[in-house]
Amino acid sequence: MHIGNYINMVHKSQQDMAKAYMKVAQHHQAEPDIPATCELMMKWCNRLVEKIKPFGEKYGEEKNREPDKLLSDLFKGTRKGSMGLLRDLHDLWLMANEAEVSSIVLQQAAFGLRDKELIGVCDEINAYAKRQLTWLLTRMKSMATQTLIVAK
Repeated sequence: MHIGNYINMVHKSQQDMAKAYMKVAQHHQAEPDIPATCELMMKWCNRLVEKIKPFGEKYGEEKNREPDKLLSDLFKGTRKGSMGLLRDLHDLWLMANEAEVSSIVLQQAAFGLRDKELIGVCDEINAYAKRQLTWLLTRMKSMATQTLIVAK
């Protein structure tokens, strides 16, 4: 069984997203909505980490570094200004998509195992992912025009 691989993917992707949200909150404190919203999203991720842990104990968790590579590749340094914020939100959006698709794949295995608890946790992860993706995309759209075409 390889379910442990995706349990780890979901677990680590939520941990890494929490770290990324904290970085973005710290780097863009001048924006009125960014710190509070990123801290909220970070709390959601940390809560989901706790919810997935028992399944790592139940099925085993195959360690891999793929989710960590995404965090380190996307968030190498501090970005400043509106262009930096746009890029950081874009990177968070990419990470949230990775987390969502990993959870969808894991949920398919949970259906096969008829594990109702794991199905429910995946449902919750997917619901939070949709909310995160919606906010991130909306926030990027709202700032894209000004950021990309107004000379600084």
